[in-house]
Amino acid sequence: MWQCLEGIKHLSDCLMGCFDSKGFKHPLRLEDPAKIASETVFSVSEVEALYELFKKISSAVIDDGVINQEEFQLALFKSPKKESLFADRVFNLFDTKHNGVLEFGEFARALSVFHPNSSPEEKIDFSFRLYDLKQQGFIERQEVGSFLCQANGGSYTC
Repeated sequence: MWQCLEGIKHLSDCLMGCFDSKGFKHPLRLEDPAKIASETVFSVSEVEALYELFKKISSAVIDDGVINQEEFQLALFKSPKKESLFADRVFNLFDTKHNGVLEFGEFARALSVFHPNSSPEEKIDFSFRLYDLKQQGFIERQEVGSFLCQANGGSYTC
């Protein structure tokens, strides 16, 4: 019985080594800037500058090496509590791995669409996906209405 408890304690200690007091610690490392630059309109130096911004945003609430939705909202609105259909949609479009957090590669690749050298087609595609709330391949009147209501200070259901 004592050996079993010691084994559980050892397993617990090993598992706790994978976590810090704030949760899972993702390795915060810069993905190859040249690779990201080759896949986006950013230069290598712009990718490196984005990484510095990413580190600041990703440690605003929990220093875990990823940007969660609260940190994303905080970066956009200086408040993590503001309900925003726009911020939710942008975060979800950035989160290409669909795991609820943004890693640096996702962040940099997604921001590329906002660069002045990004093609009009990329900007149109992003805008379309932003308004296509149900991801049906077309935009319904209600989807546009949801954005307009919120832009006028209403809630998601106005």
